[in-house]
Amino acid sequence: QVQLVESGGGSVQVGGSLTLSCIASGYTSNLKFMAWFRQAPGKEREGIASIYIDGGGRLYADSVKGRFTITRDDNKNTMGLQMNSLNPGDTAMYYCAAAAEPNRWSLSASAYKYWGQGTQVTVSS
Repeated sequence: QVQLVESGGGSVQVGGSLTLSCIASGYTSNLKFMAWFRQAPGKEREGIASIYIDGGGRLYADSVKGRFTITRDDNKNTMGLQMNSLNPGDTAMYYCAAAAEPNRWSLSASAYKYWGQGTQVTVSS
């Protein structure tokens, strides 16, 4: 089993920045890729950024490309999300996710088996 714990959420004004972190514990050696998802009230969960652990390949949703950067520190089993130029449309609960099946790398929620509890990000004008 793998446990994921997010941190770093909070409230920020439009144009501001925030950095999220996700710490993975448990049987992490089997993980193939990790990702950040977000879900706003009344909307579906959206995959916004993913990183392939071996090789460091990255995927980004168009909605965050150029503003968000996904990072990973293998030594600390942590994943980060640097978020810049935030706007009210980025307000959501942000979730960390991880998967151990190598052939399903994508931003689709169905590809991920392990999920954190989420951390709230609120952007106000």
